[in-house]
Parts: sequence; structure tokens; C-alpha cells
Amino acid sequence: MYALIEYKGRQYKAEKDAELTFDKLSVEKGATIDIDSVLLVSDGSAVSVGAPYVAGAKVKVEVGETYRDKKVLVFKYKSKKDYHRLRGHRQSYTKVTVKEITTA
Repeated sequence: MYALIEYKGRQYKAEKDAELTFDKLSVEKGATIDIDSVLLVSDGSAVSVGAPYVAGAKVKVEVGETYRDKKVLVFKYKSKKDYHRLRGHRQSYTKVTVKEITTA
């Protein structure tokens, strides 16, 4: 069984015990979140597609650790103009584990 969920403007494929990577959440580690914006639920034989969301479907996730990804370097350069800039960025992410998928 799997579900396609939408959370904070992004879509994820959620299966039981799967680890997903969300943008940083301001929730403490170990907390559970109920996500009710489920776009599609499939149990192997039957598929339920929402318009836009499946009524009564929920996905329960448990919040894991927060970490920062590797640094991405952005280099700007213009030839013959003595212009160059180097900037770095590290994105913060939170790992979540799917605990339960329920349908109506």
C-alpha cells in the first residue's frame, strides 16, 4: 500500500516504514504529524484518486533527526570585467518515517 501526499507545497510517495526527507520542520524529534492532504491511495488492486484530495485518508509520520545537506557553491563571473562572487548555501532537512496509512 502506498499514498501520494502533499506537504508544504511538495509531493511525496509514502509507503509504510519509508523514510522521507522534508524541508526543515519546527517540530521536536519523536513527535507525530497527521497529514490529511492525500492525493492518491493504492492498496495493490484498487486505486483511489482525490479531487484534489482523497476524503478521509490520512498518513501518520514520525519526525526524526534534522540535518544539513552538503554545501552548494554558487560562483558568478563576468569575463574581462574583474567581477566574481562566491557564495555558499547549506539546506536544512528533516527526516520523517511513515508509520501508518489510513483510508476512509
